Amino acid sequence: MKVASQLFDEMHERNVVSWGALMAGYLQNGFPLEVLNLFRNMTLVDYFRPNEYILATVLSSCASCRSILEGQKCHGYALKSGLVFHQYVKNALLCMYAMCSDVEAALGVLNSVPGADGFTYNSVLKALVGNGYLSEALEVFGRMVKECVKWDSFTYVSLFGLCAALRDLKLGLQVHNRILKANIKFDEFIGSAVIDMYGKCGEISTARNVFDGMQTRNVVSWTAMLAAYFQNGCFEEALKLFSYMEHEGVMPNEFTFAVLLNSCASLSALGHGNTVHTRAVKSGFKHHVTVGNSLINLYTKGGNIEAANKVFTDMVYRDTTTWNAIISGYTHYGLGKEALIVFQDMLAVEEPPNYVTFVGVLSACAHLGLVREGSYYLNQLMYEMGIQPGLEHYTCIVGLLCRAGLVEQAENYMRTTPVKWDVVALRTLVNACYVHGNYRLGKQVAETVLDMDPDDTGTYLLLSKMHAKANRWDGVARIRKLMREKILKKEPGISWIEIRNHTHVFVDNKSPEFSQIFEKARELLTEIEPLGYVPDIATVVHDVEEEQNEDFISYHSEKLAIAYGIMKTPPKATIRVMKNERMCDDCHSAVKLISKVANRMIIVKDVNHFHRFQDGFCSCGDYW
Repeated sequence: MKVASQLFDEMHERNVVSWGALMAGYLQNGFPLEVLNLFRNMTLVDYFRPNEYILATVLSSCASCRSILEGQKCHGYALKSGLVFHQYVKNALLCMYAMCSDVEAALGVLNSVPGADGFTYNSVLKALVGNGYLSEALEVFGRMVKECVKWDSFTYVSLFGLCAALRDLKLGLQVHNRILKANIKFDEFIGSAVIDMYGKCGEISTARNVFDGMQTRNVVSWTAMLAAYFQNGCFEEALKLFSYMEHEGVMPNEFTFAVLLNSCASLSALGHGNTVHTRAVKSGFKHHVTVGNSLINLYTKGGNIEAANKVFTDMVYRDTTTWNAIISGYTHYGLGKEALIVFQDMLAVEEPPNYVTFVGVLSACAHLGLVREGSYYLNQLMYEMGIQPGLEHYTCIVGLLCRAGLVEQAENYMRTTPVKWDVVALRTLVNACYVHGNYRLGKQVAETVLDMDPDDTGTYLLLSKMHAKANRWDGVARIRKLMREKILKKEPGISWIEIRNHTHVFVDNKSPEFSQIFEKARELLTEIEPLGYVPDIATVVHDVEEEQNEDFISYHSEKLAIAYGIMKTPPKATIRVMKNERMCDDCHSAVKLISKVANRMIIVKDVNHFHRFQDGFCSCGDYW
């Protein structure tokens, strides 16, 4: 584009064609702002009048950079010049308004077009579906049916996208049947849309049948199938399919790498993720925003916040999702101060925060106990930015008050705030009551949770812990009796650790090398006894039936995984362990001291938090 721009500047005479060619080049190469600058310069020259092609290019540029003010000016020019009646201009106007989230204006343009054709309908349908205006898209779809507008392959792609977004399997099946009867060529793009629809509707086997039945497949088709596996939690299948894709010689694109990295993140498979990262860099996608965002997700979920921060720092282009990912990552690691610093940097570069941003910011305030700051962000800054608070934000405030030890205030806040609280917020308060020893309120709120969800095993266990902490063993026995009557069982504790790209899974006292691992775990526990470690049997007695003894605590899966990690990794290497449930108090106390005697950083991700153990301390501040 630099050479093209230079040639344009050197031209002694220019006409509408030369202006239009340069604008089209800028738009095709991702420089919409340059198109708008050129258009302004062109309008300053009296003898040049933009034609319908130039105006359509400018409107498309307005859509790309979401510049509705410039788009409205172009609309005014189109009306005055009469260019609004050209099909190119109509479609560009529709797309511009839809992309700029002005649905009323987009539908107004559609209504003003007498006898709109399929191309016009396709333009507005695609824009509405792509921007999440699903009810409006359904309305437009209904008009297409009513006016007997002919459907083409572009219509079907948009309709499958609509069904996918709505998770409407019934409508999706109807559209699929119609395309089969219409004898329309089932190309890669339609096939990919069908796969996406079935994947999002949870019909993963049907999606795979469609994929396997496609005569020709391109990278979009493969990526759609990978995404379907990812969306349905079939992460290992996604990685296997990628190997098959490589075997078939299909070159992945940035979206393929994003799906793979997110699959590795969900499996906490850092080794595989590192391999995919290297492939993405070699394939030229190092600076692509989508890949960068997925890498941040990989490293934050995999327990390597330093690598996530390096990816963030090295990114040339960032979007709101990028900032949200790193803020959320810091927050989950208990690094609230760093999260708030990043948020201030985000405001400084004028990247607009959104709903998700403030969930991360308020969570950071909660971790730091910043009651006043949290209130300011919720009640003032979000209001000033036009962001309507939701349940997640209010739940963060509950967590903030709880962490500050203000459990009575948190309960009062929940009673007086006109929000329909869910069990997540209520469990937050129950857990805080357990941590701060307010068993009266904890029991009261726990009963409310159990009224909402009578089979909530986690709340029963927390109630049992409260009774155990208060030495109310009759209460422990009563809770266990209730659980037996309801046939409620605690999920087995499972931890896993990745060493040399291989994931080792530990279920309490079950492992091929159990005797050696157990000996190492016992050795570590013996080493930390002089530092004050005493097994906390009271907090785990409710979890066991017969094995009420100290040895049972030594078998907890995270201790075994950590012992194995210390056995199998070089001295001072970081140990990263994932666990499927909350760490018990005893394991938390033990691992803090193990990090000190072993001179290791130990990162444990349980169901709620990342715990970063180092030199005898944990990043959670003993509140989790």
